[in-house]
Amino acid sequence: MELRFIFSLSFLLLSSTSFITESKCNKGCNLALASYTLTNDVNLTYISNIMKSNVLRKPQDIIITNNKSKSKRVNVPFPCDCINGEFLAHTFVYQFQPGETYTSVAEDDFSNLTTDVWLQNFNIYRPTNIPDFGMINVSVNCSCGNRKVSKDYGLFITYPLRSEDTLESIAKDTEIAADLLQRYNPGVNFSQGSGLVFIPGKDQNGSYMPLHSSTIGIVAIVGISVGVLAGLLLLSICVYIKYYLKEKAWKKKNLILDDPNMNSDQTGTHITGIIVENSLEFSYEELSVATNNFSEDNKIGEGGFGEVFYAELRGQIAAVKKMKMKASKEFYAELKVLTRVHHLNLVRLIGYCVEGFLFLVYEYIDNGNLSQNLRDLEREPLPWSTRMQIALDSARGLEYIHEHTVRVYIHRDIKSENILLDKNFRAKVADFGLSKLADVENSTSSAIVAEGTFGYMPPENAYGHISRKIDVYAFGVVLYELISAKAAVIKIDKNEFKSLEIRTNESVDEYKSLVALFDEVIDDEEGLRKLVDPRLGDNYSIDSIKKMTQLAKTCTNRDPKQRPRMRAVMVSLMKLNSSIDDRSMIVSEALSPTMEHDD
Repeated sequence: MELRFIFSLSFLLLSSTSFITESKCNKGCNLALASYTLTNDVNLTYISNIMKSNVLRKPQDIIITNNKSKSKRVNVPFPCDCINGEFLAHTFVYQFQPGETYTSVAEDDFSNLTTDVWLQNFNIYRPTNIPDFGMINVSVNCSCGNRKVSKDYGLFITYPLRSEDTLESIAKDTEIAADLLQRYNPGVNFSQGSGLVFIPGKDQNGSYMPLHSSTIGIVAIVGISVGVLAGLLLLSICVYIKYYLKEKAWKKKNLILDDPNMNSDQTGTHITGIIVENSLEFSYEELSVATNNFSEDNKIGEGGFGEVFYAELRGQIAAVKKMKMKASKEFYAELKVLTRVHHLNLVRLIGYCVEGFLFLVYEYIDNGNLSQNLRDLEREPLPWSTRMQIALDSARGLEYIHEHTVRVYIHRDIKSENILLDKNFRAKVADFGLSKLADVENSTSSAIVAEGTFGYMPPENAYGHISRKIDVYAFGVVLYELISAKAAVIKIDKNEFKSLEIRTNESVDEYKSLVALFDEVIDDEEGLRKLVDPRLGDNYSIDSIKKMTQLAKTCTNRDPKQRPRMRAVMVSLMKLNSSIDDRSMIVSEALSPTMEHDD
């Protein structure tokens, strides 16, 4: 086994030298260039301030180009990163100024190196609700070259197309053959007047940089002398020895987990397939002190997989989930997801511990979960606008794990208890203990049992059908909860629901799902009003309620193929939130004392 590991590692060292230049990536490169068009209002100092990075430190680092085009362009150096294994880009942080929009930032401040749609995807703010001087993320795509096209070019320019550009004019300006430019940008129309292309660029010395020697493919490496290969093999052996000794020390120090399918009686072996280094490792003693020995006074929650405790840990407030060893499958799943996936609308994992019990340490979320805020009568009722924002925040978190991670994740336990609210009542999706990797959209496994929470599980879940549409269905139930503040499954109070004419069997206790309740009033405005949370009073728009109900109805369609993807759900909620903002602005202006009114 050890010998197989050595040869596998040797092959890994060789094969990892290839670049991945398609939509997926496994690493970036230290340097790329962004073609920025100079205007009368923009100078090099301004550019260096908004596009500051570890590569660009001062205006003098910007490369002045000598192209012959009408537009005066400069090349701005920046690092090219592999974002979540999905695409090559670098994310700059920009301070939003009063009066600006996503469109103006994309077109004016960043010279069309990004788009307003791209900005919306990477930020939590709605286009109509970006705070003045707020910080936003600006992601600029890049390229690290393609050895299949040419090994002669390793430095690439992210080049926004202008109306005057053509393939021939760019080839002439850059002195790069037109057919070579086209091969670096397959299928791109250089005369389209907008969009990005990637073209080979020159460094500060005016030279084209070749691909680094590490980008030579496996075939070329095999042709190198046997001595070099022997050196790599020796390196592999050294790496293995270091790995083995470290692993041995790790096993001695802690109880280690096995494969997620391990028997609950086993103490386990090594956690595989995750990058634990992304999280802090805590000792049992440290967590015990931080939680007052896991006292009841510090207990802030309890679920199917463990208890959650308030903790003050290493100078910050945290939430510690204490899980039994038999919950190793859930522990493994959650650790695997949250060490790889990071988003403002997903709860942040701080660290872990595997001494005696299994512990996960999260950021502390001030206002508890959505279920508590909807149904705890001692809490202030959530305004309708806040509920709309919570829906959008949650959708953004889900859309991220469904569409933007490699590989795709399915949460499988979306419910109001697993949506946490911070001090500003912004939502974060939590509890990934049942999450699954999804390699295909509609995978099926007869070995998968129905997992999740009753009332949130779609019909196909009982048959082992696993897809992203499971989360969409559960999210639709959460939308109904936001409207009604009722639980996903309700024991029928015949007096309460008599006015709704809900059919009941007098001889047995009746339970109805929230989905069934809303199905019976979906086209009945009066009936719908009776399902709206009474604590809202009249402080809501019935039009907005109707649209939210229709969206939830679509999400909870019995046929998973008829349900929308989370991206479409998110877009619908963005429009709904924008319409609320617009109405609020109109009302505010109407009530403004500075406006003239008729007596």
